[in-house]
Amino acid sequence: MFSRKRIVIKGAGDLATGVAARLWRSGFRVVMTEISQPLTVRRTVSFSDAVYEGETTVEGVTARRVQDKADILKALEEGAIPVRVDPHADIVGEIEPFAVVDAIMAKRNIHTRKEDAPFVIGLGPGFEAGTDVHAVVETKRGHTLGRVIWEGSALPNTGIPGEVKGFSSERVIRAPGPGLFKGILSIGEHVEKGDIVAYADNTPIRAPISGMLRGLLHDAIFVEKGLKSGDVDPRDNRESCWTISDKALAIGGGVLEAILTAINRMDSAKT
Repeated sequence: MFSRKRIVIKGAGDLATGVAARLWRSGFRVVMTEISQPLTVRRTVSFSDAVYEGETTVEGVTARRVQDKADILKALEEGAIPVRVDPHADIVGEIEPFAVVDAIMAKRNIHTRKEDAPFVIGLGPGFEAGTDVHAVVETKRGHTLGRVIWEGSALPNTGIPGEVKGFSSERVIRAPGPGLFKGILSIGEHVEKGDIVAYADNTPIRAPISGMLRGLLHDAIFVEKGLKSGDVDPRDNRESCWTISDKALAIGGGVLEAILTAINRMDSAKT
């Protein structure tokens, strides 16, 4: 039944990937859009890496870079999630999906409207349920993470990452200056505080704390000073580098609940 309902997800980073994986496993046909140079840090658990590599697999689900509608239909038939470089999500008008999920995580609404599809969802702050989208899913860690909001907005963004073993903002690796990014270490390696993990041109980028290098930008991206370029997990769990996070799964569960609720409401209205 769900295989006939296509869902477009705007964005293909780690949170969007958690959403896509849950929907795909539940039987929905998912199509994702991205920009030409994704700035995803957690690349090993993000379908956005298909933009660079052509194809990538996360927890047994494969995503493939596509060019046009024909490629999209072919990928879907072959059991892969299509990822198209489509910054303005023009594909929405081409395939007329049942639902659109804005998972860009821009903290503001960038041209997403209720009129884009029969059902439209916004993730996190920047959306007003009932006004510019039909529903919002909470993305802030805490008691309300993953909850579906049918009226109103998600909690405001604080800009502070969630605390892990006493570390919050310290976990984030940021570029100390502008330059072309070049990774020296690989995701999944243990690092000590101060280790060089990458360079911005000739300027070293160092690990802010000790732990597992869980995320790192793709090479050849031009970074500005302060840009998030990596992530260190003080729990030092290597397996987590290749599995979708609890946060992404919780958000994915909220999106799945919202879509199923919408389907049930629409079906009830027909009877």
